[in-house]
Amino acid sequence: MISVLIVDDQDLIRLGLRTLIESEEDLSVAGEAADGLAAVEAAQRLRPDVILMDVRMPGIDGIEATRRIVADAALIDTRVIVLTTFELDEYVLDALRYGASGFLIKDTKPAEVLRAIRLVAEGDALLSPSVTRRVVRELASRPPRVLKPHSEISSLTDREREVVGLVGEGLSNEEIALRLNVSPATARTHVSRAMIKLGARDRAQLVVFAYQSGLVDF
Repeated sequence: MISVLIVDDQDLIRLGLRTLIESEEDLSVAGEAADGLAAVEAAQRLRPDVILMDVRMPGIDGIEATRRIVADAALIDTRVIVLTTFELDEYVLDALRYGASGFLIKDTKPAEVLRAIRLVAEGDALLSPSVTRRVVRELASRPPRVLKPHSEISSLTDREREVVGLVGEGLSNEEIALRLNVSPATARTHVSRAMIKLGARDRAQLVVFAYQSGLVDF
């Protein structure tokens, strides 16, 4: 059974998500919260598998709540999915940088919300290659960025740096394998090792590290 904490300041949205989740045999609602501080408290008390986290809320917002939850060693197995009104919301990258496993648009179809919960609960990142490409294209159109290389970026081998850059471009493991003329298993190994060295919780955070460290070419 996958337990889900619903965090949103709108009663109607919480009700809709609760109804959707409770209709599934393998999902349960661990609890609800209407603001960021309550979300952190509920997460620490309930230790849900997945949190559906709204961004704009009273008190601390969903980004700060996500940061506090991800930083809590007792919640290492809890995954956060950020809910946003706009696909390329200005806060999305911050959410991913702080450890969110992905994001959903609030008007996402119910079946996709359920799929996302299950996907993240299994340890996968809710940031598909196609979504990554759209995010990267949007970033490329913005003013020049100030690089903030990850403190452990120098620990990567040349091949691992190359692979992280390709992950940042939105390539899947299979596409990375084709690009580098290696097997998919080898590509997965490089990705996994890079994630361990950089302390990335999942592929979504690896994308952010790649962007911030200047490993993504535009």
